[in-house]
Amino acid sequence: MPLRVSRHSLLLGIVGAAFLMQNLDGTVITTALPQMAVSFGTTPIHLSIGITAYILSLAVFIPVSGWLADRLGARTIFGTAIAVFTLGSVLCGFSNGVTEFALCRVFQGLGGAMMVPVGRLVLFRAVGKAGLVRALSTLSMSAMIGPVLGPPVGGFITTYASWRWIFFLNLPIGLVGAILVFIFIENYREEHSPSFDWVGFIFAGVAISALVLDCDLAVQPGISSAVTIGLLGVSLASGAFASWYMLRRAEPILDLSLLRIPSFFTGVAVGALFRIGAGGVGYLMAIMLQVNMGMSAFASGSITLAAALSSLTMKAAIPPVLRRWGFRTVLLGNGFISACAVAACALVTIGTPGYVVFLILLIGGFFRSLQFTGLTTLAYADIPNHRTSAATSFSSMMQQINNGMGVALAAVLLHTMQRFHVEASSVVSSEDIRAVFVLMSLVALSGCIFYARLAPDAGAEVSGHGRAVEPAEAAAD
Repeated sequence: MPLRVSRHSLLLGIVGAAFLMQNLDGTVITTALPQMAVSFGTTPIHLSIGITAYILSLAVFIPVSGWLADRLGARTIFGTAIAVFTLGSVLCGFSNGVTEFALCRVFQGLGGAMMVPVGRLVLFRAVGKAGLVRALSTLSMSAMIGPVLGPPVGGFITTYASWRWIFFLNLPIGLVGAILVFIFIENYREEHSPSFDWVGFIFAGVAISALVLDCDLAVQPGISSAVTIGLLGVSLASGAFASWYMLRRAEPILDLSLLRIPSFFTGVAVGALFRIGAGGVGYLMAIMLQVNMGMSAFASGSITLAAALSSLTMKAAIPPVLRRWGFRTVLLGNGFISACAVAACALVTIGTPGYVVFLILLIGGFFRSLQFTGLTTLAYADIPNHRTSAATSFSSMMQQINNGMGVALAAVLLHTMQRFHVEASSVVSSEDIRAVFVLMSLVALSGCIFYARLAPDAGAEVSGHGRAVEPAEAAAD
C-alpha cells in the first residue's frame, strides 16, 4: 500500500507539472497582452488572436491525442507533447510581429493539445473511478499554482524586463517534466487501435477552425461582413457533416455518442455555457486595470491573482462539498452564485480601490473553481473504462474551445460596443467593459436550466453523495 500511494503521488506530481506549465502560460499572456499589443503596434482587442490561435490549435489536435496515445503509448505522446510545447514557448518569446506570434502559438498549441488530455488519461488509468474526485481535485490544485503565479510573475517581468521572458519561463519546467515522464511513467497503450478517422478529423477541424477564426476576424480592422458570414456558414456546414459522419462511423475521431450519457452531456455540452461566460473575466479585467485605470502590468497582475488564489484554496473543499450535497445541488446553486460573481465585476469603475477589485475577484474565483471542477468530474462519472480515452479527448477539446470562445466572445462584444459610439476610438471605455461583464454573466447563468434537470443521485458513484463514508476515506479528509 505505501508503494501504491507513493506511485500515485509521483504521477500526480509529473502530470501536475505539465498542467502548471500550460496554466502558467495562459494567465501570464493575459496579463501581458496590453504591453505586447504596444510592442506589436496594435490594440489588446486585435491581439486576442494570440490567444485564439493557440486555442484553435488545441481544439483541432486534441482529438488526435487519444488515438496517438492508444497507438504509440501514453508515455511516448505525453513526453513528446511537453517537448513540443516547450519549444513553441521559446519560439513565441522570439516573435517580432502579430502574424509570427500567432503561428508560434499554433505550434505551441500542438504540444498542449496532446499534453493535457494524455496527462489526464495517464492519471485516470492509474487511480480508477474510486480515486477520481480526489485525484482531479489534487491535480487541479497543482495546476492552479500556474494561475496564482502567472499574474504577478508575468506582470513583474513585463513591467521590469520584457514580456518575452514570460515564455522562456516554460523552458526549465518543460525540460525537467519531459525527462521525468520517460523515466517514471508506464507506456500505456490499447491492444486494439482503430484506423485513423481522416474524414472526421478534416471536417471537424475545418468546423472548429472556421468558428474560432471567424470570432477573431470579427474584431480585426478591414474585414467585411461577407467574410465573417461566409466563415460562419463554412463552420456550420462542416460541423453538420462531421456530426452526421461520426455518428455513423464505428470508431470516429470524436465519439459523439458519449453525449447520450446524461452526466457527460451536462458536464461537457451544458458546462460549455458556463465556461464561455466565465472565460473572459481575466481578459476583460486586464484591459480594465491597465488600459482604463492606468495600472502597470505588475500592479494589475498582483490584483488579478486573487481569482487563482481563491481557486487554489477551494480545491481541498470540493470532495466533501460534492459528497454532502451531490452534483445536482452544487452545480445549480453554485452556478447561480458564480454567474452573479461574473456580473459583480461590472461594479468596478476607474475610481474603485484596488483592494475592492481584489476582493471581488477573490470571491468569484472561489465559486468558479467549484463549478469548473464539479463539471469536469461529473463528465467522467458514468464513463466505462474502455471509453475513457475517447471521453478525455472530447472533454479536453471542448474545454479548450470554451476557454478560447470566452475570450473571443468578450472581444467581439467589446468591438460591437465600440461601434455604437458616435466618435470612434481605439481605447475601450470602462462602460463598455462593464456592459460586457453583465452579458457574459448571463451566458454563464443559462446552464442552470439544465442542471435542474439532473437526477438527485447523478454521479453518486464518484461524489459519494447518499452513501456512508468509509472510515479510511473519512480519515483521509
